[in-house]
Amino acid sequence: MTKTILRALAGETLPTPPIWMMRQAGRYLPEYRATRAQAGDFLSLCYNSELAAEVTLQPIRRYGFDAAILFADILLLPQALGADLWFVTGEGPRLSTITDADGLARLKPIDEIDAVLNPIYETVRILSRELPKETTLIGFAGAPWTVATYMIAGKGTKDQGPAHALREENPEVFDALITTLTKATIEYLSKQIEAGAEVVKIFDSWAGSLKGEAFVKYALEPAREITQALKARHPGIPVIAFPREAGDGYIGFAKATGADCVALDNSVSAEWAAANVQVDGCVQGNLASSHMVTGGQDLVDETRRICKALSNGPHIFNLGHGITPDADPDNVQRMIDTVREG
Repeated sequence: MTKTILRALAGETLPTPPIWMMRQAGRYLPEYRATRAQAGDFLSLCYNSELAAEVTLQPIRRYGFDAAILFADILLLPQALGADLWFVTGEGPRLSTITDADGLARLKPIDEIDAVLNPIYETVRILSRELPKETTLIGFAGAPWTVATYMIAGKGTKDQGPAHALREENPEVFDALITTLTKATIEYLSKQIEAGAEVVKIFDSWAGSLKGEAFVKYALEPAREITQALKARHPGIPVIAFPREAGDGYIGFAKATGADCVALDNSVSAEWAAANVQVDGCVQGNLASSHMVTGGQDLVDETRRICKALSNGPHIFNLGHGITPDADPDNVQRMIDTVREG
């Protein structure tokens, strides 16, 4: 019996949608917090293959999700390319910045990234051995545009202003950075697949701030290039694309890129997605992560509504964004029970 998520990704409409959750290995779980304390800090946890595999397995043991997603971070790739990376408690990531040709020239060659990323591939190998046989292993990377926004600003920003400024003022440097990240992402995901990832997901968390032609050039085109290269190297590998807050940009995204599934944030309704996106194949999503905090009947009702709206086509149930640290683990179980009870 093929795994349920692989069946949905192949275009099958299932009576009960398979389910996993973005950031399902995370701070809302006490067992995660204990393991992270053991590791010392976030980056040490990412690069400790045994502990990273352990936190990936924790939500599978607790909840029996249909998929596990590799525990890592989208900013490990720029670190592997030579950027300085550190995390400020309560504030998030900080990086050395690239704002000109000199900064770009200081990046390492793509064929040197594995020296840093080998522990990530080892985590994948451990998981491919230790996960239950029915659980799908998902690898991932950040999309070039989203990763570039952090590399240019040196941190997360509300409007991705520094990246937009560089894109307009120095397009040669910006385009070269996107090209480098696209090529590096292909290598990074390809190595994850070789290590045992059965599906890969491309997270474009800031795609929504790209409009019109910029969205096509910097969100859609890199996703297409990455997807096509991976499928050429690894025939049959399913790819999930997540151009978050793309709005109408979700329409036709799967066809244009070759992605097997489009993940949806919760700024679009499931009913809209059924009419406009699911017509091209599998969709993933899209319960608001706030329901994992508030719970109650609203959680049950909204979960049922999404399942019903997307029941006539291939669907993987998920949140519209990652679960937050203040979520109640009991609400996660209630969501799963609601999905599986139908």
